[in-house]
Amino acid sequence: MRVSKGVEVYARVIRYLGDEKGASLVEYSLLVILIAIAALTAVAYFGGELSSTYSDINSNLVDAGP
Repeated sequence: MRVSKGVEVYARVIRYLGDEKGASLVEYSLLVILIAIAALTAVAYFGGELSSTYSDINSNLVDAGP
């Protein structure tokens, strides 16, 4: 008896979804995405203020030079 292509693909998908390695990969990917979103949000929120602070520090260091 020959198994149809659709049943074979369905069986592969079910095996893949039951694999714990795939779940770990998805969890780590979501974690990395959330960290990246948090970092980008922080840079967007504090970016102007940090730029001003670093400019002040830079100008004070240049003025203190020999």
